Amino acid sequence: MNDGHRLSGPLADPAADAGHPEGHPPRVGFFTDTSVCIGCKACEVACKEWNALPEDGLDLLGQSYDNTGALGASTWRHVAFVEQGDKEAGDAGALRWLMSSDVCKHCTHAACLDVCPTGALFRTEFGTVVVQDDICNGCGYCVPACPYGVIDIRPDNGGAFKCTMCYDRLGVGLEPACAKACPTDSIQFGPLEELRERADRRVSELRDLGVDTARLYGEKPDDGVGGDGAFFLLLDEPEVYGLPPDPVVTTRDLPSMWRHAAVAALSVAAGIAASFVVSARRRR
Repeated sequence: MNDGHRLSGPLADPAADAGHPEGHPPRVGFFTDTSVCIGCKACEVACKEWNALPEDGLDLLGQSYDNTGALGASTWRHVAFVEQGDKEAGDAGALRWLMSSDVCKHCTHAACLDVCPTGALFRTEFGTVVVQDDICNGCGYCVPACPYGVIDIRPDNGGAFKCTMCYDRLGVGLEPACAKACPTDSIQFGPLEELRERADRRVSELRDLGVDTARLYGEKPDDGVGGDGAFFLLLDEPEVYGLPPDPVVTTRDLPSMWRHAAVAALSVAAGIAASFVVSARRRR
């Protein structure tokens, strides 16, 4: 039910909140199970091929096999490689790899969308967030608004770009290219509520096997962004994977900020008016 656009808090149906009529498709998303990621980068390649993303360099970063470094305007999937030694690996042994395919979170409350002045960013009927590059004016407001540092400006044309969750494929009943290409089902796509249930079961399975560090990240509807449309099963703290530990939608406090600004403006106006009255009285 659409009760007016909201900037924060739990929200059962972001698509309806954005104005899509009843009967729209269920919200879909990604569940990335990092415990079965093998770092093959098939998702990175499939994403680039399907979306015709430009090559953005293969840098030798000195960080194992991670040669993309982070998400960006031309890197919509990024596979992180985290090499842990004795102390960090714990009971896992002398060395372990933590691998995870990162992507735009398609937040329930998407600050990038809220701050866009041209409407280039919009909420689809699937609950995802998409940039229309032909409408984007390159203002860059969306870049600092994202609590995950996902969206970025492409230097050659000045426009903002990020993952669309393959909106064109969703419209014809296909799953996103990255999920289709993943050989281990580390990236799982489907209705978001079903993915959350599947993720809970997977965490229980891993803990029964003695993997006490298994945890979910971004799945809670009552977190700082209202829950992510792309969430993760992690085997260590979020910071280890380069994820913020407690993300909060950056536009959450806008209503109270505007209220305070309005009160301040009225106070200034009242002070100016009072000074004119006092001045007039003195002249008399």
